[in-house]
Amino acid sequence: MCCCNLSEGAKAKFAELDAFIDGLGIQADDERRRGRLIQVLHRAQEIFGYLPREVQKHVADKLFLTEAQVSGVVSFYNFFTTEPRGKYRVDVCLGTACYVKGSERVLQEIERVLGVKADTVPTEDGLFSISALRCVGACGLAPVMVVNGKVYGKMTPAKAVAVINEYKAKG
Repeated sequence: MCCCNLSEGAKAKFAELDAFIDGLGIQADDERRRGRLIQVLHRAQEIFGYLPREVQKHVADKLFLTEAQVSGVVSFYNFFTTEPRGKYRVDVCLGTACYVKGSERVLQEIERVLGVKADTVPTEDGLFSISALRCVGACGLAPVMVVNGKVYGKMTPAKAVAVINEYKAKG
């Protein structure tokens, strides 16, 4: 990938990704390259925050794969995203158990406080993005909210705002 028009920050991110991939020691004739794709995509998403087309193309080139092979994996698995997300990803479960116990009100309050709707864009400051999920598998804790993988159970709109405020304080 040509780094001519990239910012210094972007160059550093691509260099970090290259170091990770190069550390795997994969060659063009190495069949392990397909098996390492998900691992590499996870690392790329950690570094960039999401997987835009140029990152997917770069991964394809480095792993001697086609862009179609890479984008197929990215589009298949829901833990990969091609859109920017906030530093803190707030997921609210809307599965049956959570919904019955008031998760829709929790989601509405989070949207109101953060000023963005679920499954759209991150907050203006880039700190938060909100997703509505169908089930997180923690029905006994309903209603459930998850922030960057940390599960918060028995949520109310007020408890959700308190959690959001804790993350806001961290920046």
